[in-house]
Amino acid sequence: MEENRICLLDRELEYYDNCPGCKMDRLKQEQTGVPYKHLSFIWIVSLCTALPISSLFPFIYFMIRDFHIAKREEDIGYYAGFLGSSFMVGRALTSLCWGYLADRYGRKPIILIGTSSVVVFNTIFGLSTSFWMALSMRFLLGCFNSLLGTIRAYASEVCSKEYRSLALSVVSTSRGIGLIIGPAIGGFFAQPAEKYPNVFAKSSIFGRYPYFLPCLIISVSAVGVLIACKWLPETLHRHGQKGNEINGPSEPSSDESGRKDNIEQLEERQTRKANLLKNWPLMSTIIVYCVFSLQEMAYSEIFSLWAVSDKKYGGLSFSSQEVGEVLAISGVGLLLFQLLLYPPVERILGPLMVTRLSAAISIPLLACYPYIAMLSGVSVVTGLFILQNNAVRGAANGISVTAMSVFKAFGPAGGGALFSWAQKRQVASFLPGDQMVFFALNVVQFIGLLLTFKPFLAEPRRQ
Repeated sequence: MEENRICLLDRELEYYDNCPGCKMDRLKQEQTGVPYKHLSFIWIVSLCTALPISSLFPFIYFMIRDFHIAKREEDIGYYAGFLGSSFMVGRALTSLCWGYLADRYGRKPIILIGTSSVVVFNTIFGLSTSFWMALSMRFLLGCFNSLLGTIRAYASEVCSKEYRSLALSVVSTSRGIGLIIGPAIGGFFAQPAEKYPNVFAKSSIFGRYPYFLPCLIISVSAVGVLIACKWLPETLHRHGQKGNEINGPSEPSSDESGRKDNIEQLEERQTRKANLLKNWPLMSTIIVYCVFSLQEMAYSEIFSLWAVSDKKYGGLSFSSQEVGEVLAISGVGLLLFQLLLYPPVERILGPLMVTRLSAAISIPLLACYPYIAMLSGVSVVTGLFILQNNAVRGAANGISVTAMSVFKAFGPAGGGALFSWAQKRQVASFLPGDQMVFFALNVVQFIGLLLTFKPFLAEPRRQ
């Protein structure tokens, strides 16, 4: 048994000259210091794919209004919810498929396809002239832009073990910045003919299509990322007949640290082959993460609708620019918290306790939301990311992204429907108007908090 294991490890240490994964492994062996070049690729791809997710929230209310599909003003939230959910529905349907294709054909082709989808479908979305056109473009964008799991796997493979956590944090941070820049772009550049009449004429394309400019800015940035991806290295191992026929394996590496790193990678791959559905620490973490993701997306949708709705319905009568400012400022605060405050607090308390404290603190804040107009629920899930990565890294990404997308798809749809219903009951005796909306958000938050305790959540063992 031991001899078989040694032989298997020796085969894993063989390098094939025409295998891109082997070339990357060799490069990792030779590299010293932080792989800034590879991290920069991860950064720009993650940022590019994150920008379209939340860029529509500042103007989604006005976009639905201009489509004239809602018979009453109170019904706008209902249609906005479906439009906001369409991206996540598409991502939920295709996450596992793209993960399979990335494992079979390589990470780079999938990343190129996802980036190209931003250029095409996000541009067409900005030119939408009807609700159904906008809905279909967001759905297709979600279908082809399901890159989160692939990017996480790529980040783990492109860096040696000592920098793997840094690479994963680059993914999280860049997507966090995308959630700051995206709403800012949507808020400041939507309806440019109304906001900047001296620059954009009403007869211009930006006057006739008032939501095209923010989408165009994001798509142009995606073109730049697509060009940069030409130099993106592949990390997938190809040890099939083609590699064996053309070039035999080179000699096994004699570097001891490289050998240990390859042994650990082999053991990690063997672990991922186990039945993940039976891994309760992993599955319980994903479920809790999904509950908080549901609350996060519902909050993002509801806040944007609530902020721009008329004061007679309990809203703030904000413009799209003001909503963009609020989301961007709160996003900067969240980013500073994650970079400066979260790491030392997490080291002292642990990710699970930080998650519980974040959820508990959010509940009274949400209860005050008819009076307080700034909160972000994203920080709640930061601890869950770490728990998930500790449970099973890499192979679980397809499962987690799919489950997260399903829950995030329910968030905007359910939040929009709840918002529309609440606006029609402004004089109700029990939780009138928007009080019912934020009460429902708190219920979901409280359920998530309860699920972080035993016997439901089983914290994974630290490696």
